[in-house]
Amino acid sequence: MEHGVLSFPLTSFHDDGSLDPDGFRAHVAGRLAAGPGALFPACGTGEFFSLDEDEYRQVVTIAVEEAAGRVPVVAGIGYGWAQAVRFARIAEEAGADALLVLPHYLVAAPQDGLVAQVEQIAARTRLPLIAYQRGQVAFTADSLRRIARVPKVIGLKDGHSDLDRLQRLTLAAPEGFLFFNGAATAEIQARAYATVGVPAYSSAVHAFAPEIANAFFAALREGGHGGDGGDGKTVERLLRDFYVPLVELRDRVPGYAVSLVKAAARLRGAPVGPVRAPLTDPSAADLADLRNLLGTGLDLVGAAL
Repeated sequence: MEHGVLSFPLTSFHDDGSLDPDGFRAHVAGRLAAGPGALFPACGTGEFFSLDEDEYRQVVTIAVEEAAGRVPVVAGIGYGWAQAVRFARIAEEAGADALLVLPHYLVAAPQDGLVAQVEQIAARTRLPLIAYQRGQVAFTADSLRRIARVPKVIGLKDGHSDLDRLQRLTLAAPEGFLFFNGAATAEIQARAYATVGVPAYSSAVHAFAPEIANAFFAALREGGHGGDGGDGKTVERLLRDFYVPLVELRDRVPGYAVSLVKAAARLRGAPVGPVRAPLTDPSAADLADLRNLLGTGLDLVGAAL
């Protein structure tokens, strides 16, 4: 997963809110053409929380069919472990390669409970698991050691951006255990994550502008992660003129981390449709700002709107 941007495709809906399988297939095909390191359907960016089980089956099946073994397909699962297992079984039947265990629903839990949640799911699926710590889920180094001893648990996605804690986790993990940066707009913190041994990251921007996401990824790698050599100037320019303004726009309204991504994809002609409630689509003013920012980002990498 360190050799390409990790792509989290959007789930396509018709204007009436129903699933649009054909639109999703076209969107996934476009993401795959841009050469991601892995495909993560039905996760946060893909509005997993709004899908019923039949829709989830269609989404994962289409992703597997389109990937056709070229890249790993890691499907999102979540809620309590009993419901997560239902989604896990669907993903198994659809042919997914692994599962991303999204944070459980609603309640805070002690470390023993967080470990048990992962263990319960692992005991009921044949697929490898990547745990996702974000929100109410934050593993200690001891808990990380415990879940890493579960044979099916292969990695951790981090969304807290607490580099002190993350460094402790990477040092506690066994050799070969996977880590990746799952912060919102992960490129902002990609250099910092790399300094603690976590160079792999997910990219929401890849869902609407893979040209920008891939240019940033290549520049970061050429600059030796730190961006202070090779193509470090490109890293700085994209951060300053595109990614930071995108984060500032994202932070205007709760839920824009997904809504803006979908709106940007629509601006580029992708058949992804609107978001589902409780999310809302961007206002006309924010959409205009997004269009201008997208144009700036594409100009920086020589791509067309």
